[in-house]
Amino acid sequence: MAYREQDTVLLDRILHDDFQMIDAEGNTFTKADELDWIKKNEWEVASFRYEIKRLDTWPNGTAIVSGMGHMLSDSTVSTYWSSNVFIKTDGTWRAVSSHVSGVKETKR
Repeated sequence: MAYREQDTVLLDRILHDDFQMIDAEGNTFTKADELDWIKKNEWEVASFRYEIKRLDTWPNGTAIVSGMGHMLSDSTVSTYWSSNVFIKTDGTWRAVSSHVSGVKETKR
């Protein structure tokens, strides 16, 4: 929802200050990069669904969420895999790492 609504205030609370994104090409981005991208890029996806394939939490305040994203726009159908690491700080779960791979796009 934060991405769709370009809600950088919410995204700032969700992403840990040490957040790092690794995209499908191996490029890395910081929290500041992600927030800047959201400000400048409108959500152009008609529908989005994320299938959680793994959800594990540990007593030390660490969690992994991974799965497959499905996006539909006016002209393409896209899928991708992502793995996301969360840590619990001050009672709040925040994303510290995200990795995207296996991006596939097909024309509609």
